Amino acid sequence: MTDRVVIVGGGPGGYEAAHVAAQLGAEVTIVDTDGLGGSAVLTDCVPSKTLIATAEVMTEVAEAGELGIGLTDAGGDPATGITVDLAKVNARVKRLAAEQSSDIARRIDRDGVQVVQGHGRLDGPNRVVATAPDGSETTLEADAILIATGAAPRTLPSAQPDGERILTWEQVYDLDERPESLVVVGSGVTGAEFASAYQALGVPVTLVSSRDRVLPGEDADASMVLEEVSKRRGMNVLSKSRMESVTRDGDVVTVTLTDGRSVQASHCILALGSVPNTGDIGLEEAGVLLNDGGFVYVDRVSRTSARGVYAAGDCTGVLMLASVAAMQGRIAMWHLLGDTVHPLDLKKVSSNVFTAPEIATVGWSQQAVDAGEIQAEVVMLPLSGNPRAKMQGVRDGFVKLFCRPGTGIVIGGVVVGPRASELIHPVSIAVAESLTADQLTQAFTVYPSMSGSIAEAARRLHRF
Repeated sequence: MTDRVVIVGGGPGGYEAAHVAAQLGAEVTIVDTDGLGGSAVLTDCVPSKTLIATAEVMTEVAEAGELGIGLTDAGGDPATGITVDLAKVNARVKRLAAEQSSDIARRIDRDGVQVVQGHGRLDGPNRVVATAPDGSETTLEADAILIATGAAPRTLPSAQPDGERILTWEQVYDLDERPESLVVVGSGVTGAEFASAYQALGVPVTLVSSRDRVLPGEDADASMVLEEVSKRRGMNVLSKSRMESVTRDGDVVTVTLTDGRSVQASHCILALGSVPNTGDIGLEEAGVLLNDGGFVYVDRVSRTSARGVYAAGDCTGVLMLASVAAMQGRIAMWHLLGDTVHPLDLKKVSSNVFTAPEIATVGWSQQAVDAGEIQAEVVMLPLSGNPRAKMQGVRDGFVKLFCRPGTGIVIGGVVVGPRASELIHPVSIAVAESLTADQLTQAFTVYPSMSGSIAEAARRLHRF
């Protein structure tokens, strides 16, 4: 008998699970509200990284003088500035997001997966009711259910977005003109990325951080590099500054801090974290336990507390990355349908902060080493000594590797620099496959290349 799988949510956790379940012969239905790809494709990862791609070009052009490149106007005189058409940028952002969603829909259709448009809620652990936009309902019987409903931007009563000048990160793509000035509230990954991007686009940016440094959850050395570079490029970083309220008066937005100070700008982006989309969808009635923040409890094979109900992605709060959501969804289906399955191992997850410079990490962290959670030898190598970095005018950034004493097995790494998201991959492979620093050293690197610094850091971890 064919297993019937109903997936509530069409983001990475949902559509990747659908591919696996269909491949393994299940009858699969996705109940989707906003469009396949979810927020990752439509309002978060794909749009923000498309915006950041434009910002990267702006940064490269702005700093091209060091490489001997001068910009001139049509008459041959030195150019007085670089401009960006934000309306055109955002139109491209939305177009690419829609195209990616359509690509996913075609793949899903090719796999024979049924898609039901509507809001899904559980009616017990073996039934999902989908309510269409016109109010009609479809009841779907299921042998197993996967919850992949994602999360939404967190707001506060004292800081309510209006979609025009006070914005969540999902609303910035409706801007037709470049802000005259911008305050970003929140210095986590989302806040740091948008602050870095808009600064590169020529917008004066103030970053309000409640902690003593930006990116408090990242490697401290990496955070320090990013903060130094951001300040050097003109960003106003307010550390240890907690937002009390955000208000608007006409074309002016005022961010009031708890110490009585205030900051004014033409626009404000709220980057206050996320809340899970788990309310009023029948989870608790079906026996699915939620924590105090409303996130779904799952184990390492994506099972919830209710038999036959799995969950994946941001609604679980495990690690809010599209790659983790996708893997949770795949693991759920492998487990459900009896295929080979390896439980989720967060120490093998690589992640990246798309700031300028980028910050990529994998495995154990410096914080864990300093706290005595694990013993490790550490080497940090500045990129400023890398020949390719010198050629490209790169002065900021580093490679850091962690390995176990005695065995030399690589257990973690940090890369800070241009395209760190690509450079972290050899370190990620080393961590995933338990390679030693010596084995990492034996792999050839191109000369000159940024990746040469990874091999050099591994050589410095060699012990007789």
